Amino acid sequence: MDSKSLYKISYGLYLISASYNGKQNGCISNTITQVSASPAKLTAALSKNNYTTEIIKNSGRFTATVISQAVDMNVIAEFGFKSGREGDKFEKFNPRLDDSGVKYLAEDMCARFSCKVLEAVDVGSHYLFIGQVEEAEILSDIPVMTYEYYHQTKKGTTPANAPSYQPENKKSGYRCTVCGYIEEKDNLPEGYVCPICSNGTDYFEKI
Repeated sequence: MDSKSLYKISYGLYLISASYNGKQNGCISNTITQVSASPAKLTAALSKNNYTTEIIKNSGRFTATVISQAVDMNVIAEFGFKSGREGDKFEKFNPRLDDSGVKYLAEDMCARFSCKVLEAVDVGSHYLFIGQVEEAEILSDIPVMTYEYYHQTKKGTTPANAPSYQPENKKSGYRCTVCGYIEEKDNLPEGYVCPICSNGTDYFEKI
């Protein structure tokens, strides 16, 4: 089987957030799908290892925002490559609250959906949450961030917990320990910063 054929499936990029017992968290997902129109229902696939998954299972709710091409890549770095078990991912940003008290980001996002979970399906490494949309709004008219745009234009990488993750071929150079970006150079120049998460050379490791 040619696993690269899976790259031909079209994806977007989304921020999924949830709240339970005063704890707010969120993570990046590329697998949000509308499955019905009346009533409107969405599915979201999240790794069993994600802290956000645990919160959604406990609370029975999630909020999904559609990420735009204009998004600050620090949003991707914070919500895609860090664990909410180690700190508050929202503290660096200006979140809003939906009617159920779940935080979400509105800046440089295209749309927002707040959902009640109807069912959680165990699909192996991930849970597939089926949610009924209870709130929805357009946040901007900025073009949406497709997964192809994220990889080809933003030069982004895929977190290991993502459903579409595939191990990359062996590379040499320096890897960012925050977002996983690899700079294929013998040495990093003075003042170098990661093009994905903007962290400096102190956050890079030789590979």
